[in-house]
Amino acid sequence: MLNPSAKLDSEFEKEFASKKSSDLLATHGQTFSSQTPSLAATRDGFGKGLLELGEKDPRVLALCADLAESTRMLAFKEKYPERYIELGVAEQNLASVASGLANYGKIPFIASYAAFSPGRNNEQIRTTISLNNVPVKIVGSHAGLSVGPDGATHQALEDIALMRVQPNMCVLSPCDAEEARKATRAAATHNGPVYIRLAREKTPVMTTLASPFEIGRANLLWLGENPQVTIFATGPLTYQALMAAQELESEISVSVINVHTIKPLDTAAVVAAAKNTGAVVTVEEHQIAGGLGSAIAEALAQEYPVPMEFVGVRDQFGQSGNPAELLAHYKLDTPAIKEAVKTVFARKLQ
Repeated sequence: MLNPSAKLDSEFEKEFASKKSSDLLATHGQTFSSQTPSLAATRDGFGKGLLELGEKDPRVLALCADLAESTRMLAFKEKYPERYIELGVAEQNLASVASGLANYGKIPFIASYAAFSPGRNNEQIRTTISLNNVPVKIVGSHAGLSVGPDGATHQALEDIALMRVQPNMCVLSPCDAEEARKATRAAATHNGPVYIRLAREKTPVMTTLASPFEIGRANLLWLGENPQVTIFATGPLTYQALMAAQELESEISVSVINVHTIKPLDTAAVVAAAKNTGAVVTVEEHQIAGGLGSAIAEALAQEYPVPMEFVGVRDQFGQSGNPAELLAHYKLDTPAIKEAVKTVFARKLQ
């Protein structure tokens, strides 16, 4: 059942061992409804969070590459013009200038489309930000396939991989607008560089003001009765994972875990869930190589190998199209997640 307040760690593993699923639902569960939820883009949540930070901390600055409205930095720009810096279409400068500001005590947020930052300026992020371990907050908007008609040039499907491999870098991928707001606020207090991945399209809001958010801690959102498969999801596709769990409820019981922090990964939660269900599916709007699936596989290969299936983009570029059609074409939608669950469950029984 939908569970906005649960956290999964070594203590939760003990709960799994000592209680029945029905008991856990009583303390951790809340019914998930398939009724039409409210919709908002994760970039909108970022804009709200940044404005809140501006009111709270004068060290917070906003730097943009000529995309203030699209990245939702516009409200900050209008309220705090003296703390907004427009770099123009110069993403390399965006990273380098922010690095210098961070080195002198500021908390700069830099924003552009993910295809350009970290896509175009990856070397500057690596050398001036990650290597120096300065607290620049990199916001990659319009990530994934959901930019739709803009096509392959603007569909960042490798940004998590680019950022995850850099030492010192924290990687956040919020599931909805409310979680994006919280991720933005949390990033400001994180002592080091942070990458926040955002989407363009309005998507279902699954979390609430009361839902917890802590960097490095996964959240259990759905717990079926005696779950047989764990779905690890990140970003807005978490909603499709929840829908798959609900539709499979009478056939295969699953748990759904929201991995909003891809680095540092909540390895304890990953291992605990794998031990509990014995089979895993990962879901992401990103290349399978280098993304959430890779991170989960790396952790389980060392700690607790189990049968695993990956829902993600399979070594392809994107293309122009309606976002929903693209998710179906690349097999990232609810039916594809259900099929992955069935496949891994069958492998588990072999």
